[in-house]
Amino acid sequence: MKILVTGGAGYIGSHVVKALGEKGDVILVYDNLSTGHEWAVLYGRSVKADLSDKATLYKIIKEFKPDAVIHFAASIQVEESVREPLKYYRNNISNTLNLLDAMIASDTKNLVYSSTAAVYGIPANIPVSEDSPLNPINPYGSSKAAVEKILKDLSDAEDFNYISLRYFNVAGADSDGKIGQAYKEATHLITRALKTAKGEFDKLSIYGTDYPTADGTCIRDYIHVDDLAIAHILALQHLLENGISRQFNCGYGHGYSVREVIDTAKRVTGIHFKTEEVERRSGDPPALIADSSRLKGELSWRPKYDDLEYIIKTAWEWEKRLRIEN
Repeated sequence: MKILVTGGAGYIGSHVVKALGEKGDVILVYDNLSTGHEWAVLYGRSVKADLSDKATLYKIIKEFKPDAVIHFAASIQVEESVREPLKYYRNNISNTLNLLDAMIASDTKNLVYSSTAAVYGIPANIPVSEDSPLNPINPYGSSKAAVEKILKDLSDAEDFNYISLRYFNVAGADSDGKIGQAYKEATHLITRALKTAKGEFDKLSIYGTDYPTADGTCIRDYIHVDDLAIAHILALQHLLENGISRQFNCGYGHGYSVREVIDTAKRVTGIHFKTEEVERRSGDPPALIADSSRLKGELSWRPKYDDLEYIIKTAWEWEKRLRIEN
């Protein structure tokens, strides 16, 4: 198959490109490299361009003629989205509209969309299912929910099919050690914990210790990036074989608290780094855990790396040899 991957030089995108390449697909990565890295693209060829560049986008899709598009390119930091909402609406919604226009113009009808659990906001029920109300509480989540609505409307209106994968907390690194997370400004708990262990930060902040959980800290569902990559392969196969638009949660169905993650990171690294307890961040739900039964049932997804210690170990091995381009 011929697959166009937007944002394929980024953390999750590069792992999916690796999985596609190992399967033998023909891949074209479209990435502006604002947060991605050329060295992370292990298969296919790359075009450095932005989705706001309509002329290049139309030209690339018309010439490449992909069987499907996997769309990762987006701004993804929750706190930044609160400070700079227009950046998120412009990049995540307007640029996706550019992509959809280009796909329709070239008669490309299949899209796998990178979404997020942030579309649920603070869910009333845990674990949260795909049928739960979408009630985002920040511009990042709102931008992703808006695109999901656009995709549904487009799919209802014409011959266009999509799958939306709602990620929970993605972590870990390629089990082969070839690629991993390389954001210049780490915001995710596991990455920040490991960078604190390396000495890049003086201490790790624990945001809130008075939540209604066993140890007072937030609980999250952590999924290994390689298991998530396989979910994309299965979603793509389902889409091309059945043409049925669908939404799927991507998580393991159970969670770990902030303190449990920190304790595991200390055990894996062998480093007792410093932490500090600070006030809650606004909008953080006490617990966010996926009901992934639809993904397991309809796509026969069978995760291989459902183990927090393994997730952190792969991230730590990568972190110790991390390369970041200047």
